[in-house]
Amino acid sequence: MAELTALESLIEMGFPKGRAEKALALTGNQGIEAAMDWLMEHEDDPDVDEPLATPLGHVLGREPTPSEQGPGSAVGEGKPVLTEEERQEQTKRMLELVAQKQREREEREEREALERERQRRRQGQELSAARQRLQEDEMRRAAEERKREKAEELAARQRVREKIERDKAERAKKYGGNVGSQPSPPAAEPGPVPSSPSREPPTKREYDQCRIQVRLPDGTSLTQTFRAREQLAAVRLYVELHRGEEPGGGQDPVQLLSGFPRRAFSEADMERPLQELGLVPSAVLIVAKKCPG
Repeated sequence: MAELTALESLIEMGFPKGRAEKALALTGNQGIEAAMDWLMEHEDDPDVDEPLATPLGHVLGREPTPSEQGPGSAVGEGKPVLTEEERQEQTKRMLELVAQKQREREEREEREALERERQRRRQGQELSAARQRLQEDEMRRAAEERKREKAEELAARQRVREKIERDKAERAKKYGGNVGSQPSPPAAEPGPVPSSPSREPPTKREYDQCRIQVRLPDGTSLTQTFRAREQLAAVRLYVELHRGEEPGGGQDPVQLLSGFPRRAFSEADMERPLQELGLVPSAVLIVAKKCPG
């Protein structure tokens, strides 16, 4: 029996004939090991089984025919003959080589998989760090926004207090003195209290806040909570700052009325606390309409 060719050896090891011929052709017929390397590397290629257009010859691992060699050729002459035992030994070595190539490929794929996993974890850590930085930035911006809003609120309250003080000074100058110092009417003397059983009078509840609703001439209303000890001037100032612009340019000072009983508050009342005017814990005030002049 003649020695197996490279093509026959590859077929003997279980490779398809077309794939073995292609491996030999593309490796330049450099031997079984080179062809096996190519087969192991490209076994998952979608076109691995597509035939080549190259004519067969030594490139594909078969011996050329005498007609291809020409006259005088001595193909196969002097070629050693392998016994069955030698042939089995050669096949065994080839199979061991295939197994070795397979192990090398699996080890390479395992290393590549480990590297991909390390890269995935590294990218995950970077993404987590970036997300944490983004959350910290959002929390910092929210804290700065709250701080800015608080500062604006304090500044607005300060402006309101300053305007109240200016209004008080202007009214004092206009009326020739401190309007709030006008004498209040004398309190009525208490009459005789009828005797009653030993029952204590109910305790009057103290309120520290007052909810005021102000009805404007156009039908809309404003609602705000004030401290019970704030002056009525604070309510008037609030209305002047938040009422809509009236046609004709400048706006006159607001004249406040109580709903029931009907009462027009004077300049002296503007200096009195809401608690003293009986507007606690809640009250409805009306902005008087301007008389057409």
